[in-house]
Amino acid sequence: MPTATKPKTQDGPFWMYKGHPLVRCGDTIYYGSLADHYVVMMKIVSSKNHGELEMADKVNVWLMSTDEELSPMERIQQRCERRGLYNAIDIASIWLERALKKAA
Repeated sequence: MPTATKPKTQDGPFWMYKGHPLVRCGDTIYYGSLADHYVVMMKIVSSKNHGELEMADKVNVWLMSTDEELSPMERIQQRCERRGLYNAIDIASIWLERALKKAA
């Protein structure tokens, strides 16, 4: 299973997964760079306790355009719901790679 790495950058430390930054704000996780044409937003909808550890259960995933001229609804390119954070990040990485290849 691929692991996330935490390199130092000019702006500070960011978690990276498959070459793209992961940024978390509360229950929302952004995957990708806003400098690119697309970014993925993941929202943890529910979580379960597994012993002492709280784990994401349902996660909504949206592939979004970073084009500021589009309305928020027009920015959404794809969306789905996944069980577990790993499954959400897995589909997010596939969508992001495909979208960035098309945009190039």
